[in-house]
Parts: sequence; structure tokens; C-alpha cells
Amino acid sequence: MSERTNMVVGLVMMALLLVGAVPARAADEALDKSFDALKTYDWGANRAVLGAIDKAVVASNGKADAQKALEKRLAAVLGTDATGAAKDFVCRKLSLIGSAQSVPALAPLLTDEKLSHMARYALERMSCPESVKAMRGALQNTSGRVKVGVINSLGVRRDAEAVGPLSALLADSLEEVASAAAAALGSIGTSQTAKILGDFQKKAPEGLRLAAADAYLVCAERRLADGKKAEAMLIYKSLAKPDQPKHVRLAAMRGLLAATGKK
Repeated sequence: MSERTNMVVGLVMMALLLVGAVPARAADEALDKSFDALKTYDWGANRAVLGAIDKAVVASNGKADAQKALEKRLAAVLGTDATGAAKDFVCRKLSLIGSAQSVPALAPLLTDEKLSHMARYALERMSCPESVKAMRGALQNTSGRVKVGVINSLGVRRDAEAVGPLSALLADSLEEVASAAAAALGSIGTSQTAKILGDFQKKAPEGLRLAAADAYLVCAERRLADGKKAEAMLIYKSLAKPDQPKHVRLAAMRGLLAATGKK
């Protein structure tokens, strides 16, 4: 290859690199503008100003370094005085690309009455153990509806390590909290929770009888799905007795038929 040819090839490659650099630089500038807009973004504002962040989240799929950098930048917003709308937006994005790296920024929001549900929305979707640990830790620092929300999320994640704290909440003075705890234990659906719910179902106060029975039914479904047919059938049989409400008996009978493979 002649010197002239080498020079032409070099110039072509340089031109291609420059062409590729232009849109990349433009994307970076647009992303910076979106993050600047995010600082003051509020409900009712033009959502388009955050479009570059949306695009960056999509573009980061499969690119670990880019995703980690974007996640770090988003999580940092949660520790500022940004608006609730901005933090809501961040939580939604972290629900898509969040990892253990984001948990320290999301955890403090779990006790925030206005943002707890969005923090849980993000944490529920993170498969890392740090996310459930954060929600488990929030149980003792929350109350009322916020606590109920945290309980529900632990049920969704089927957090076996939360069984102890959730069992204690079955005796909570607020029926809403006790009912949520029973439902979460049913969703976790282990042999341990089956025993706990079996005992609770027998002595539950009037206001919690239906919640206890429904949770026990869900637990039976979990045991059956996990291949524990004998355990599931014992639960269904106990709930098919005459002292149970009609809809509970019917559901239990249907469960028994499913467990035995009958239609």
C-alpha cells in the first residue's frame, strides 16, 4: 500500500471518528440539560425536558458502565432538595436500572409519607438482597399506611427474613397493619409461615378472621406451587370445615381438587 493510500485511509478513519463523536457529544449535552431541568421539575411542567434521561436509560441497556454511571447520577438527585415530582421521576427510572448502588439513596424515602410508595416501587424491582434489607429495616420506623405499604412490598418479594417481624405485627393494634402482615406471610408461603398462619387463623379476632383465612389460602397456593402438595392439602382441609365462611370453604375445596389433579 502506497504512502498516499495510507494517508487517504487515515483521513477517512479520522472523519468517521469525528462523525461519530458529534452525535455522542450532542447526546451528552442534551442529557446535561435534562438533569439541570430535573432540579426544578414539578408537576404540570413540560415532561419533554426530561426526554434525554428517558433516552439514556433505554440506550444504557446492555451497557454496564453506562448504566452504572447513569444510575449514580440519578440516585444523587434523591439526596438533594429537588421537588417531589423530580424524585418521583428518579424512582421510576431507578426501578428500571437500579441496583444495590441506589439502595442507600432510596432507603431514607421509605419513611417519607409522600415518597415511600415510589421508593418501594423501585426497591421491589431490584433483585439484590440490599433492597429487601432496606424495606425490612423500615418496618420499625414507619406507621399506618406507610408501614402497610412496606409490609406489602416484603410480601411481594417473599422475604423469608421478614417472617419474624411480620409475625409480631399480627398482634398490632391497627387491624390494617395486622391484616397486611397476615397477607404478606401468606405471600411468602413457606412451611414456617404456614404454621404461623395456621395458629393465627384459629385465634384471630373477629375483625381479622377473613384476612387470616385469605392469607392462609394464599399460603396453600404457594406451597402447592412450590411442590409441597401434602402441606397445601392440610391447609385446604382445615379451611374446608363448616366453621369457615362459605367463600373460604369453596376456595379450599377448589384447592383440594387442584392438589389432587381433579377437575
